[in-house]
Amino acid sequence: MGRRPLAGRLGRVALWMTTGGVIALGQVPFSLPFVALAALAVALVVPLPPRGAFLAGWALGFGHFLVALEWITRPFMVDAARDGWMAPFGLVAMTGGLALFWGAAFWLAARIAPCARLPAPLVLAPLWAAAEALRAVILTGFPWALPAHVWSETPLIQSLRLWGVEGLTLLTLLAAAVMATGLRCGFTPAGMVLALAPPGLIAAALPLLAPGPAPAPDPLAPLVRIVQPAVAQADKTDPEAVPVYTRRLLDLTAAPGTPDLVLWPETALPWLLDTVPEVLAMIAQAAGGAPVALGIQREEGGRYYNSLALLGPGGEVAALYDKHHLVPFGEYVPFGEAMARLGIHGLAASEGGGFAAGPGPALLDLPGIGAAMPLICYESIFPREIAAAPARPRLLLLATNDAWFGDFAGPYQHFALGRMRAIEQGLPLLRAANTGVSAVIDGRGRVLESLPLGVAGVIDAPLPPALPPPPYARTGDAPARALLLLWFGLALGLRRRGEGAGQARGPA
Repeated sequence: MGRRPLAGRLGRVALWMTTGGVIALGQVPFSLPFVALAALAVALVVPLPPRGAFLAGWALGFGHFLVALEWITRPFMVDAARDGWMAPFGLVAMTGGLALFWGAAFWLAARIAPCARLPAPLVLAPLWAAAEALRAVILTGFPWALPAHVWSETPLIQSLRLWGVEGLTLLTLLAAAVMATGLRCGFTPAGMVLALAPPGLIAAALPLLAPGPAPAPDPLAPLVRIVQPAVAQADKTDPEAVPVYTRRLLDLTAAPGTPDLVLWPETALPWLLDTVPEVLAMIAQAAGGAPVALGIQREEGGRYYNSLALLGPGGEVAALYDKHHLVPFGEYVPFGEAMARLGIHGLAASEGGGFAAGPGPALLDLPGIGAAMPLICYESIFPREIAAAPARPRLLLLATNDAWFGDFAGPYQHFALGRMRAIEQGLPLLRAANTGVSAVIDGRGRVLESLPLGVAGVIDAPLPPALPPPPYARTGDAPARALLLLWFGLALGLRRRGEGAGQARGPA
């Protein structure tokens, strides 16, 4: 008798995980948003008894993140002899940890829904959205593979200009909740309307949200050059490969034309900034005197930084930006010395015991262009990083090394997240990625020029204009959070009203 209930529980867990995996098909590179929306509705329609709600939500999240974040194993395989053993543990720990947020939302919803006098899906959806908002900030945050991101390849992503990722996540889950409420009603006229109206309205709105064709380039706009060397991660510290790809970087920088700015990727060179003045002079010469923003490591006071250096006409360092939002277990390891004795190292930290964090968001003054907000890799996934700029910049300047992420989902998901930052702020984004995808993106998120993954080359393109600040750039996440707080107040009031009515009726 004991085996059948256990088999039934395992079967339900497997079904929840599978549903989570289907939800992940909305993410790049699969980009099946309506499949994800339907799977979200299915997840919301299932009644949740309090006893099993947490496990159901956790299993759903585990399946989702297992598919969406498969690339997490790739960095461990760059030096497989040293780090390969950690790959499965890293994937399971990451996906299992992120799934805790979904489990908590399901657990809380199962306890509120019976007293809230609202359809259960409409109780769970805002709690789920709140859990995702918390996931974006707790333990430095990881706002990757959010429900809002399923719309990244559709015109609906333009709505980020109004309410940002948190708002679009909430609206996506509410749309799925309305569908789930309709499914619960069965094949009644009202039920069918509720089930079919959200995807129908979304499909009808997509043509209206399309940004339209890009305007003609301004012949007076500054010309920017983005360099993509396409260096395999294993080659970046190989003594035999270093001279080859350094020459490649210089040759690409010296391509015909007179740019006003040259942008190199993150950690483009294997040396520390202060140790190679002759190389910096060669870079400036190759750029023809144009300023060059290049990713490089540097040391100061015994601490190492992942930096973006702006070189002047003679190769002198005119300005510096140090990355401040570091990747946990990539660029630094909590309790690093103890972890190192266990064979656990910061995968991207090649100097010392890991990188130190810079002072915070900053602006770089680009001669003849204006203020640029530098972002290094991981920082581009956080909307609040751009919102924390000292002033509104003229453009966003992103240097990254996506060679760590492999050649499937990771680089394309990271690219999509960068586009979202441009849309939210109405600012052009210049993106230099070591192995791709490098691009010039305008303030509407249109990709004006790009280089595909794994191809060495340069982009020469006029800098798109900065657009007037859209609503989200002025208000941030305040409207979405106000809506969540309003819902929580309503749900709490209805719960108290329901409890009061139950007490007034007395025991049966």
